[in-house]
Amino acid sequence: MPENRLADSGLQIFRERRTCECRKWAPHRNPYNRFGDTAVKHPLLKDAEERFRKSLSVCNEELAGLHAGRATPALVENVKVNYYGVPTPLKQLAVITAPQSNLLVIKPYDPASAGEIHKAILKANLGLGVQSDGKVVRATVPPLSEERRKQLVARAKDICEQAKIAMRNVRRDINKRIDQLKKDGQLSEDDAFRLKDKILQQLRDYEKKVDELLDKKENELMNI
Repeated sequence: MPENRLADSGLQIFRERRTCECRKWAPHRNPYNRFGDTAVKHPLLKDAEERFRKSLSVCNEELAGLHAGRATPALVENVKVNYYGVPTPLKQLAVITAPQSNLLVIKPYDPASAGEIHKAILKANLGLGVQSDGKVVRATVPPLSEERRKQLVARAKDICEQAKIAMRNVRRDINKRIDQLKKDGQLSEDDAFRLKDKILQQLRDYEKKVDELLDKKENELMNI
């Protein structure tokens, strides 16, 4: 074989090996820079999901505090009590039961905290009648008038709207981080677009869950 043909053959083999090595190792240098991976695996998706879920959880807890004329521990369990200077959820400080449809009985683990529990429930302005004998706190749930029901529905709508605003702020923050990754060359244009689209879909899914919570609460308030 002529010498120049041997040289050309060797150069071709070298180029093929180099191309193979580049293909083999390039994805490991930037695992989120390949089209399609971002929408499934990028850690920003998990971050957004956790923050959306937290906003939904807060919304659900606040809605539970709106009573519909019947006693349930959920009405007061998240009331913050000043326990030795530390704001603490009531459910961590006492056993809460509903022995009657309009009565809550709250038995503190530490009887000395009964006074602070009494104050905290009154301060929460839940519309409950609250009494304490120094050891046990009792809260009565008055029947709801039509006007009061409408007020509670309006409050429920406000709670849900605030939850949606919090979720939209999460999306805005995540989108800014996506833009920065794209600017830094860690995301391609296509991957950034797909990731933003995935975040938007998450937002819509969680907004739908908020709407479902509101529908359920509104029906409860107006019909029970």
